[in-house]
Amino acid sequence: MSRGPVPSQLCLLSSLPDRPSGEKVRFLGCVTSYSTASASLTVGHRHPKGTNVTVSVNVELVLETLRSELTRIGEWVNVIGYVTAKPKDPAAISGGAGVPSAYIQALLLWPTGPLDVQQYEKRFEE
Repeated sequence: MSRGPVPSQLCLLSSLPDRPSGEKVRFLGCVTSYSTASASLTVGHRHPKGTNVTVSVNVELVLETLRSELTRIGEWVNVIGYVTAKPKDPAAISGGAGVPSAYIQALLLWPTGPLDVQQYEKRFEE
């Protein structure tokens, strides 16, 4: 019997719509918008090719430690959080183009730092 927190599952952003609500996940994405009104980031990662999945990441739980550079459009971020159901409140949807494909409640959010996106993508193809 485990006495620690449930580990997160490393996954591609494009797989998040297929994950069950309540699953703890870790993924990488590029910020495409930020809504201060709803405290939500919209992130995307167009991999594999032809994928157009966007994810709404609610950052309310990490607002006190959220650095402004993590909300900049084009910033690559790591996210650990729980898959949630689509919110009933339309204001909870961030200001990105289109409706997000998945919703995440962030527990941790941090910058990727120097990143070789192609190398990251290759790890999932192996």
